[in-house]
Amino acid sequence: MDSALTTVGLPLALGIIMLGLGLSLTPDDFRRVGRHPRAVAVALACQLLLLPALCFGLVTLLDLPPLLAIGMMLLAASPGGTSANLYSHLFRGDVALNVTLTAINSIIAIVSLPVITNLAIDYYDRGDTVDLQFSKVVEVFAVVLVPVALGMLVRARHEDFARRMDRPVRTGSAVILAVLVLGIMLDQRDSIGDYLAEVGLAAGLFCAASLVIGYVVPRAAGVREEQAIASSMEIGVHNGTLAIYVAVEVLDTTEISVPAAVYSVIMFVFAALWGAAISRRIRADGPARVPAP
Repeated sequence: MDSALTTVGLPLALGIIMLGLGLSLTPDDFRRVGRHPRAVAVALACQLLLLPALCFGLVTLLDLPPLLAIGMMLLAASPGGTSANLYSHLFRGDVALNVTLTAINSIIAIVSLPVITNLAIDYYDRGDTVDLQFSKVVEVFAVVLVPVALGMLVRARHEDFARRMDRPVRTGSAVILAVLVLGIMLDQRDSIGDYLAEVGLAAGLFCAASLVIGYVVPRAAGVREEQAIASSMEIGVHNGTLAIYVAVEVLDTTEISVPAAVYSVIMFVFAALWGAAISRRIRADGPARVPAP
């Protein structure tokens, strides 16, 4: 499961996509996020508190085997993946908020991921411990922030070019996303049926709940539409590659990585369907409001 597709191909493709996302951003996007800290605080509360509690209730209700339950909790503790930025971009979310949340979550995960995972291991009476390596945090920063910064630099120096590239980049991003989803499914074709039977229901319910919570809770807290979309994608699209890495390379237990592998396939489909549903609702309600400066 820890294949070249997930560890090399996916980060490389998303790094290219992040460059395109940077073409749509300006420094004022980040300053606006700083002027609206509520969105960041609500999203982090959902990510760090609500999701682990929800996941624990889910695995307990479904009575998953211990190793699969630990894998689900490891997944819940993982920060948002770089794909969240892509989905937010495709469905008109606040990409600057996504980039900010990804950066903050990746730092917090140094502490939160081992704590949550170790609590699950202790609960199920396993004798392992987990320690997230700093190199994985650096990897997330590299895949997300460096290409975005390059794209922003291009926009700052060639704004007309960046604006002209907006639609082609969105179209190309959708195509790349479809290729990645197909590649992941083909890569896992020999085992995907068994994995879905073991943990598919839990992964599917958790993915759907994460996406909905990430949108509904911020909206209820008064967060703007485009920031709620960004929060939904950040919370619903977990860093499955990181969870698989920790399970296989740190905990040395392949079965613990099964929930993340299954979730990584499900989330691409669910996030796309959820984003399309939100977009249709927004169009039905009329033109979106222009964000406050």
